[in-house]
Amino acid sequence: MSRLREIPDPDHLPALDPAFLARRPAFGLGPDDHPPRILLLYGSLRPMAFSRLCVEEAARLLRFMGCETRIFDPTDLPLPDQSIGDDHPAVAELRAHAMWSEGMVWCSPERHGQVTGIMKLQIDHLPLNMGGLRPTQGRTLAVMQVSGGSQSFNAVNTLRLLGRWMRMITIPNQSSVAKAYEEFDATGRMKPSAYYDRIVDVMEELVRFTILTRPHAQGLVDRYSERKAAGIPVDAGQDLSAIAVRPQ
Repeated sequence: MSRLREIPDPDHLPALDPAFLARRPAFGLGPDDHPPRILLLYGSLRPMAFSRLCVEEAARLLRFMGCETRIFDPTDLPLPDQSIGDDHPAVAELRAHAMWSEGMVWCSPERHGQVTGIMKLQIDHLPLNMGGLRPTQGRTLAVMQVSGGSQSFNAVNTLRLLGRWMRMITIPNQSSVAKAYEEFDATGRMKPSAYYDRIVDVMEELVRFTILTRPHAQGLVDRYSERKAAGIPVDAGQDLSAIAVRPQ
């Protein structure tokens, strides 16, 4: 059973003016030998969930820019510690998709001034360390939120905090869609607007940061404390910083 959502009309972008968006926005920034792999998570189970609709719009844009995307459906995720040893197929699949990814998009509704429980539930099921593997560390992250009222940034601020805690490279730009119920048509497609244009900006930046950091992702999160705990000393012959300051 796959918990990945299919994107309706994946190549139909009625709100986008393609004359102003490059198909390869990260060209020349880093190795482009395979499509960036992006996992997208959303935070509501409502049939007309605007966080999901925003994620679908983001996935279409990422596909347009040459990415491979996966949208995870959290419908049957258990509560943390509800399954002994996290032995649940939905948890295993979420973690597998996280390991597959090079970057992520998190989009939550703002509820009671914060991210939703569904959004936090998914993040809580992603451990920092999983048998020596790290599902989030070094990956890029874009954060977005939708609101039922006026524009707010409580949810994206919390998502940024969580991304930092999960040791992710959270990009500077973000999206906050106010009065989301006014921004989508009856078919669930986002109308042309400044809010839509901001999502384009965010996805464009995510692609660039993913390619830019791709060759350096492991080095950027290499930590003294973890090397010490694992008993892995620095190879003096490969330590370029030491070579640079060594007396001649």
